[in-house]
Amino acid sequence: MSQSTATKVSRLVLGQLGPRFLSNTTGFSRPATTGMSSAKFASYGVRGWSASAPSVKPSEEEKPKAFATEDGKLIVSYWGVAPPKITKEDGTAWKWNCFRPWESYKPDVSIDVKKHHKPETTMDKFAYWTVQVLKYPTHLFFQRRHMCHAVLLETVAAVPGMVGGMLLHCKSLRRFEQSGGWIKALLEEAENERMHLMTFIEIAKPKWYERALVFAVQGGFFNAYFLAYLASPKLAHRIVGYLEEEAVNSYSEFLKDLDNGSFENAPAPAIAIDYWRLPPNSTLRDVVFVIRADEAHHRDLNHYASDIQCQGQELKDTPAPIGYH
Repeated sequence: MSQSTATKVSRLVLGQLGPRFLSNTTGFSRPATTGMSSAKFASYGVRGWSASAPSVKPSEEEKPKAFATEDGKLIVSYWGVAPPKITKEDGTAWKWNCFRPWESYKPDVSIDVKKHHKPETTMDKFAYWTVQVLKYPTHLFFQRRHMCHAVLLETVAAVPGMVGGMLLHCKSLRRFEQSGGWIKALLEEAENERMHLMTFIEIAKPKWYERALVFAVQGGFFNAYFLAYLASPKLAHRIVGYLEEEAVNSYSEFLKDLDNGSFENAPAPAIAIDYWRLPPNSTLRDVVFVIRADEAHHRDLNHYASDIQCQGQELKDTPAPIGYH
């Protein structure tokens, strides 16, 4: 066979088998060739001369990394999302993962805690008496056990803001419109109520039947409020306004028992001192005092939201009082 014929045959074989066995990159030294010039062979890169692919060592960036948590445990992750290291203004380590230093605040305790929205319309009366009917069973169950009552109250009070914010979020997406800041305002309310619970749980130790009651009440209230907000947002906000009025009254009774010695005025939990920026020597009374102020702000916000809609306006057209508490 002449050299030209051998070259044509080689090209034909390489053209048929090239897509499967050959590529344009050369990772191994090639064997000696016969009947083909080295220049022509170089145009066909060798993928591999064995059935197994070469092992590729991952670079340092591709290796999973381990990060230590606060309790010393290691979290191994390929994605390299390291837990942030946050410090206070004085340089000490920040110990709370449920909120950050910039989310803490000094509450406005000058708010009027005795304000009341007088029910005049049929909707207002329905909302008011709905809350009154729900109030008496809880007072009968807890009586003067303020701490356990507060735990149940906060597990319920944290629901409306989350439900309302979620539904306004979906509405904003459906209609391609802004929310006027009300999504953020309602989610702020829900987060603030949840922090009330995180504070009380540092002191209170609910019994098993109280935890079971929380499951039942929260599940029922979530679904009922969800349907109420779908049917009439202004009614839902009015109900929450009256619910917050009762929360203010409950914490006022709590303060009375703390003042007359019926309830021990223990030191304030550390989480409360950092969240509300309280003095280091603060007590439980100081914590209840600022929580009552928070509830009064939530009362005003929800009555205000209901008033806007009762006057024929939409929430998105009225700027929300973000950070009102």
